[in-house]
Amino acid sequence: MAEKGGFSSLEECLEKYIPPEELAEVKRILYGREKEQTIALSEETLKIAKLNDFEVKGYRFGAEKEHLRSPRIVRVAAVQNSIVTETTAPVDVQRNAIYSKIEKIIAAAAASGVNILCLQEAWTMPFAFCTREKTPWCEFAESAEAGSSTKFLQPLAKQHNMVIISPILERDHEHGEVLWNTAVVISNAGKVIGKHRKNHIPRVGDFNESTYYMEGNTGHPVFETPFGRIAINICYGRHHPQNWMMFGINGAEIVFNPSAT
Repeated sequence: MAEKGGFSSLEECLEKYIPPEELAEVKRILYGREKEQTIALSEETLKIAKLNDFEVKGYRFGAEKEHLRSPRIVRVAAVQNSIVTETTAPVDVQRNAIYSKIEKIIAAAAASGVNILCLQEAWTMPFAFCTREKTPWCEFAESAEAGSSTKFLQPLAKQHNMVIISPILERDHEHGEVLWNTAVVISNAGKVIGKHRKNHIPRVGDFNESTYYMEGNTGHPVFETPFGRIAINICYGRHHPQNWMMFGINGAEIVFNPSAT
C-alpha cells in the first residue's frame, strides 16, 4: 500500500493523467488486449489480505470456445512482495521474515482456489543485483532442490494442492558453487519437478547482473502439471521474442514472467 501522497500504482497514474480516449490505446500497448471482467475473491482471501496489509485483485481472461472439448478453468496467482526487515539484519532474519509474509499470501491465494502460484524473481531476498557488492547478498543463494525456500514451500504446495513457482538465487553445489537466477517448480504434491535458469542477463551501464550470475543453461523447458503445461520466462527474458516462441514450440500453455520490477 502506498503512503499518503505517495505513488500507488501505474494504473492509477495512467488513469489520472491520460485522457480517456487515449487511455485505452496506452493500455493496449502496455498490456495487450483489455483485461476482462474482475472476479470476486473469497471472503477469507479478503480477510487475510486486510489483516496482513496487502492488496489482492482478481481478473478473468477468456479464450475462444472449442467445439469438441470442454473449457478448462485454471486459477493463477502472481505475487509481488516486498522485504520485511532492514537489509542490515542478519540474512536468516531477513529471509525468515519474508517466509512469514509469503505464507500468509499463499493462504490468501489458496482461499480463492488458486491452482498455480508464481512468486516474484529472487523473492527470498532484497533485489541487490543492481549493485556490485557480493556481501551479504550472495549468502541468500541456496540449492534449488534442497534449499531452505524449497523446503519451506513444499508442504504448502501439498497442503493447498497448488503448483508453486519459486524464483531464487541458486547456488550450484555440483559445479563449483556457481550462482544462477533460477525458478524452481514445485508440484501440487510437494515435489520438485524441475527448474529453469534465467537465460538473458541485462548489462546496461553499471546495471550488470552478470556480476552475480551468467546466462542459464537449461534451454526452454516446459513442465507438465495437472493444471496445464507451464514455462517460466524470467524477468529480462521477456524482451526477447524468441524466448516466448521457443516455450510455445515446446508446448507451453501458460508462460510466467517472474520479475522484481
